[in-house]
Amino acid sequence: MSRRPRLAASCAVLTALLSSCGATPDAAAPGSGGRREAASGAQAAHADHAPSPGQQGAGHAGHGAGHGHGAGHGHPAAHAHGAAPLVHRFERADEWVAAFDGPERDAWQKPAEVVAAMQIAPGMRVADLGAGTGYFLPHLSRAAGPAGAVIGLDIERDMVRYMTERAARERLANVTAREVRTDDPGLEPGSVDRILVVNTWHHIPDRPAYTAKLKAALRPDGAVVVVDFTEAARRGPPKDHRITAEAVAAELRAGGLSPQVVAEELPEQYIVVGRRAGAGEAR
Repeated sequence: MSRRPRLAASCAVLTALLSSCGATPDAAAPGSGGRREAASGAQAAHADHAPSPGQQGAGHAGHGAGHGHGAGHGHPAAHAHGAAPLVHRFERADEWVAAFDGPERDAWQKPAEVVAAMQIAPGMRVADLGAGTGYFLPHLSRAAGPAGAVIGLDIERDMVRYMTERAARERLANVTAREVRTDDPGLEPGSVDRILVVNTWHHIPDRPAYTAKLKAALRPDGAVVVVDFTEAARRGPPKDHRITAEAVAAELRAGGLSPQVVAEELPEQYIVVGRRAGAGEAR
């Protein structure tokens, strides 16, 4: 379980156009014509971050020079652990669907492997932090089962609107969506078993303090699962905003969780699991 994920061979030059396999928090939103106000966004970060016209960028789909499946409005100042948060907004959900939910994303995001690493038992309550358009929600819904519950969390109101409509359209009866603040996941103490944070960790300001809030929301044996881009990934945020798996582990530890780098070999990413200190292995 301590084996490091295999890194991608080399960083490719990102194209100048927003592609279906990427979107990005630091880039302008599709069709916006310019950079958006500083703020981390939706699970836009979950997907491949590719640049939008004239800029580099990233998102839940994946990052180019910027992105945001974000959990909060970042501030540019660096902090004690890891890189400074990357800031970007994803206000119009429908404009990000092609980037965040394109079928080509499955090849590198490998949602089945990510959900398997979460070790979700039927009946668990799971939160997807920075869920964006809800790419992971169907996968999490199946894993939690009819007796479980899945909550899509995002700071963007329109992403929450889209997720709510998606749950109804795809008949995900155990899925709800909720708008949260940039500095707080908005989860009740001891209310969830798993918290998934995909392509979003690098958008969060003061991550050790945020981790403490995530820890408080966990039930016994609960875990936070962070998935983000390796330094050598062809997708992802700019190099100076990338966070190594070891830095993520340090931030989780600083927030009171017991971290472990998982041995899943995703093409572009690593997985770090932070469990409640003293808790047993995830079920």
